[in-house]
Amino acid sequence: MKMVSPKPEKGTLLVAEPSLTGDVSFNRSVVLLAEHNHEGSVGFILNKPLDYTICDLVSEITIPFKVFNGGPVEQDNLYFIHKVPGLIEDSVEISDGIFWGGNFEKIVELINNGIITEQDIRFFLGYSGWGSQQLDNELSSKSWVVVKNEYESSILGKSSISFWKEKMVELGGDYLLWSNAPENPSLN
Repeated sequence: MKMVSPKPEKGTLLVAEPSLTGDVSFNRSVVLLAEHNHEGSVGFILNKPLDYTICDLVSEITIPFKVFNGGPVEQDNLYFIHKVPGLIEDSVEISDGIFWGGNFEKIVELINNGIITEQDIRFFLGYSGWGSQQLDNELSSKSWVVVKNEYESSILGKSSISFWKEKMVELGGDYLLWSNAPENPSLN
């Protein structure tokens, strides 16, 4: 059953339309919106794991959690979302038990002590950002489908690169055809 939301809001998912093929960052992406207001929008791509771990980026962390490409903005900065606000001070709720940011020194300690697992937190290099009205314009031009995040905080466990394909199958109709299409049809 598809849950299409008429408006983007914090906590909803943006699923890249199959026609969004020329954009390397967003082709076949599923983005969690962390903020959406009149000034703009911020989100994190959930299904683009990178080839290195948090240990490669933060030498104080000893457990190799995956790092994801959060989007094309500020790719030299590390961001994170999590579901343990009781353990991480200064977190901001996105929605449905998902939080953004917080005290990074505390996170290092909690990870190294095995208190936070990879199911509790997700790290990103960069983020996805849209200026005022930019996301609305992209929605009008059919670049994205907005869907409810029915996974709530368990969305952190959805790390598979097949997440986009799963969303196409759930949307059904014409999207079902795209779920099995090759990523680059010219290579067919």
